[in-house]
Amino acid sequence: MALTFGGLLAAYLVGAIPVGLLVARVVGGTDIRRQGSGNIGATNVLRTLGPGAGVITLVGDVVKGYGAVRLAQAAGGAPEWAALGAVLAIVGNCWSVFLGFHGGKGVATGFGAFLALAPLATAPAALVWVIVTATFRYVSLASIMACIGLPVGVALLRYPWPAVGAAVVAGVIIVYRHRANLVRLMNGTESRLGERASRA
Repeated sequence: MALTFGGLLAAYLVGAIPVGLLVARVVGGTDIRRQGSGNIGATNVLRTLGPGAGVITLVGDVVKGYGAVRLAQAAGGAPEWAALGAVLAIVGNCWSVFLGFHGGKGVATGFGAFLALAPLATAPAALVWVIVTATFRYVSLASIMACIGLPVGVALLRYPWPAVGAAVVAGVIIVYRHRANLVRLMNGTESRLGERASRA
């Protein structure tokens, strides 16, 4: 049991690694929290420091989500523990102990987590993200739509109920973290993909 809880703690801590902050410091010598939207995620890094730094941040966040679930699986084995690992990886990204319980919005980390937990369900979610982003160029809207659809895909593909529950919780967390974006979308002031960031 101690090993299992250790695995869950590890999942949170891996999820909490502030990849975007580290990339921005190494690549741009800047604190990404003081640039653009102030978010540490790949979209803000992309707008602030360009595609190279954005891609590195994106890949790093996906990898840490995937790795966090694998750690939880190795420690616990049962589907429930892997599902908890996925949720904790997203919680770690959004409320990182390394950043005073602040953080990102959990999208890329969540994608990585569900690549490990329910891989087939990530394909339709990713397709939704690509279509919405290509059509409207709002990354936030695409992320919200993909997260809303993810639990449906997990359920329809008949993954175990803990994975379905984890997808629902993940969707709620990520939509909640986008609440300011939702306000800007409704007001018509949300930034589109490709626009350069201004100082936060």
